[in-house]
Amino acid sequence: MTAALPLARSFDSSSARRLHTAARQIYAECGTASPSPELFTRVGQAVETLGDAVLEQCRPVDTADGLFVLTGLSLDDETLGATPSNWATAGEGGTQDIVLLLLSAAMGNPLAWSGQQDGRFVQNIVPARGHESEQTGASSTVLLAPHTEDAFHPGRASLLLLGCMRNHDRIATTAASIRRTRLDDADIETLSRAEVPILPDDSYTEAQAYTRQPPPAVPTLFHADDGLTVRFDPAYTPLEQASAAYQDAYRRLIDELIRVTVSLALSPGEVLVIDNDQAVHGRVPFRPRYDGTDRWLKRASVRVRGRRTRPPAEADEHGYGQAVLEMDPRTGKTS
Repeated sequence: MTAALPLARSFDSSSARRLHTAARQIYAECGTASPSPELFTRVGQAVETLGDAVLEQCRPVDTADGLFVLTGLSLDDETLGATPSNWATAGEGGTQDIVLLLLSAAMGNPLAWSGQQDGRFVQNIVPARGHESEQTGASSTVLLAPHTEDAFHPGRASLLLLGCMRNHDRIATTAASIRRTRLDDADIETLSRAEVPILPDDSYTEAQAYTRQPPPAVPTLFHADDGLTVRFDPAYTPLEQASAAYQDAYRRLIDELIRVTVSLALSPGEVLVIDNDQAVHGRVPFRPRYDGTDRWLKRASVRVRGRRTRPPAEADEHGYGQAVLEMDPRTGKTS
């Protein structure tokens, strides 16, 4: 992993104070961080008062790295409480959830999934017993292969936010940008064809049971106006269904993504922002303790309004029956 580390964007003390103060006020008024019309309305209102310094740091990803790290937000490990044993025991969340929701709303429209983590807009990523070897966020002892978040679905996020709550063991998140790779034109052309589907991952049990229509074949690469984009999840791609030429090009893509991979051990309070059309992400293996001190991230998804980075044919995909919930911070409404 030899690529240069991505740019950090740091909130100054005044900006950090604004974010934390707004989150505490919203939590005090709503009494919860659980999704509700009142919470969404207050978040949308608060974003308008955060100031230019905060919004400048929340500007779109603007480098070929496809990601950046937000720093400057403090977090007290002693008052955080124990790392949950799984996402379902994490409770309704607190001010840290609202901070991540505020950042999401400053970047676009926050997203949630009706079929994942009870439709929460801020999800908890922790190791869970019985899931150690899966290719999901609940795994631990295996390499979480680099992938596009929710690659199986046309409504997947434009941006993925990973906020670090706890990481005593300095466990690294990995990431690789398609725009740092060196693929020849023939491989790009081959991988721009729709030959194989991407199937739902193991965190979407309802989607995996969807049988009403056959899985749609999707391209791995696509030329958007601002550059090459990627849709990639090798653990859930039946590559054996593709032509030999496609399989060879796909393996060369994997090798290139490995070559340009960066490794980031997030510290508490830091937020990794990933362009989900440009960069893939994963995680190195680790041995969980299940003693309340394990790695704990919070995850939020964002759709960037008006963005055109995907093939028009995606509009016809069925999404395996999964519904995306989208909050518009300008109105506080969800759809």
